Amino acid sequence: MRRLSDGVETALHCMLLLTGLDEGMVLPGKSLAEFHGVSESYLLKHMRALAARHLVEATPGPRGGYRLARAPAEITLLDIVEAIDGSGPAFTCREIRRRAPGASTDPCAYKADCFIKTRMLSAEAVWRDALRRQSLADLVADGESMIGQTNRQAIAAFLKAEQR
Repeated sequence: MRRLSDGVETALHCMLLLTGLDEGMVLPGKSLAEFHGVSESYLLKHMRALAARHLVEATPGPRGGYRLARAPAEITLLDIVEAIDGSGPAFTCREIRRRAPGASTDPCAYKADCFIKTRMLSAEAVWRDALRRQSLADLVADGESMIGQTNRQAIAAFLKAEQR
């Protein structure tokens, strides 16, 4: 499988943080970047990708920011991964089997897909199905049970101060 980009991690954390906003509020991109210790331009690139896939709503202007476009239970982890890294296959078969010494030059010898390609795409389908079955709401539940009280309070205070 391919290595996921750093943007996927950033997007997952940003989406999780946005679940804590009060109804109707937004969080500025600058605040999201500050919270996660990344540059604003880097973060905004990923937020634009999430907005293009209708996972977040972007409100322009000096009082603007981001909020979830749908309920956390309606946003899968696969939705987020594909918004950032695309939905194309992770494995690309380049048919190098045709380059081996003594390999047939007859195109008919290669009518069936390469068995390596078949296995890799099968494994990718399992991985995508697993991400499709998990939602942002599952991450919220994980956070509630795994993030300590002190950190949860700090996150809540940050959101209260920064949301608009």
